[in-house]
Amino acid sequence: MFENLIKQDAGKLISSDIRAGKFPGAVLFAGPQFSGKLTAALETARVLSCQNEKKGAWSCECNSCLQNKALTSQNLLLLGPRDCLLEIYSAKKYFLQALKTSAPYILAARYFYIRSVRKLTLRFNSILWKGDSSLNKISAIIEELNEEIEKIDLSRQLNNIEEIEKSCEKIDDFCKKLDNELYNSIPVSQIRNMEEWAYIKSENGKKTIILENAEKMQASVRNALLKILEEPPSDCIFILLTNNRNAVMQTILSRVRTYNFSDRSIEEQKDVISRILHTDYSGSIKDYLLTFLPVKPEVLQAQAQYFIKEIASKNIPDISQLVKKCENFIPRVELKLFLNFIALEIKNLQKNQPGCEAIAQAMTFLQKCYDNVTLYNLTPLSSLEILLRDLSMINIQNNGVFSAIL
Repeated sequence: MFENLIKQDAGKLISSDIRAGKFPGAVLFAGPQFSGKLTAALETARVLSCQNEKKGAWSCECNSCLQNKALTSQNLLLLGPRDCLLEIYSAKKYFLQALKTSAPYILAARYFYIRSVRKLTLRFNSILWKGDSSLNKISAIIEELNEEIEKIDLSRQLNNIEEIEKSCEKIDDFCKKLDNELYNSIPVSQIRNMEEWAYIKSENGKKTIILENAEKMQASVRNALLKILEEPPSDCIFILLTNNRNAVMQTILSRVRTYNFSDRSIEEQKDVISRILHTDYSGSIKDYLLTFLPVKPEVLQAQAQYFIKEIASKNIPDISQLVKKCENFIPRVELKLFLNFIALEIKNLQKNQPGCEAIAQAMTFLQKCYDNVTLYNLTPLSSLEILLRDLSMINIQNNGVFSAIL
């Protein structure tokens, strides 16, 4: 049980409570990013729905365990925003390298890659998106994506490496399209659809509902969730995940039991990368995943510096060309990094009161820029044009305060 949760003691406590029959109907897994919370949640779902008398063995081959390990179980719903693309890219590299070298762990590599893709596709379950105007478009993408995944399924012989590489490239393209459709905050309509599903009696084991980034839920979503968390259906388990427990509303905290996940040391994270991906890397999991960005951080930094220095010089940056160089900021983590680099440039102004006031205003507009893309579906081009206007206004109103950046 929880053999795939590496360097994380929280799994022992969860295992103990499950074995003792003390695992409650609503829990919160709280801890830093990349501490294994989603891995633990998916494993909890598998264990709780296992059909064997002795539950928990990863090697169990009951139908429920096989479906949960493949992330195809009908008893699992996954909601919430997540940057999935970099994990998918890293898993693809791992899989293709194992395939080309006939590595002994090829089966594990193929399995890991398929699961990484399904961590994204699970969020587009038609149950959750019922009534959404994007459902038809999403369903068409999912159908084509599944056809490509079928070509590398565990039951298939992988003889033609060139054809497999083509399938992986198509999977990348479909995943990008899905990532672009993913809401940055759970819509209240998905909570209502989930609640309707939760009250339908399960025929095979426990149902599990995983809500990721619970701290990002808006007020309407939190309120819709409170009632069902207070009295979860007897055959349904709710697992909320958060990077910041203090940001979760107190009324939700009072309805869940918290399991705390610790921050792994760099050495422990190196071990996780080595054991899972069979590669040596001397940094953190986050830094390793950033090596798979289509646009490298140094390019994003250079474009951020260009953007803010043009504003400081009272010029108009070529935003269209900037967005093109940043490949439309897909995955969206690139936009976050780009805006963070602007913030770093602006922080050099904190030498006097006007500079500090300009920083405070600018930070608000940088967050607004990110929200415009991730919450309100504006294009990066449109959102950056708004940011240009807002930052230029700060510069003008504060007598060219950004000139100190030059």
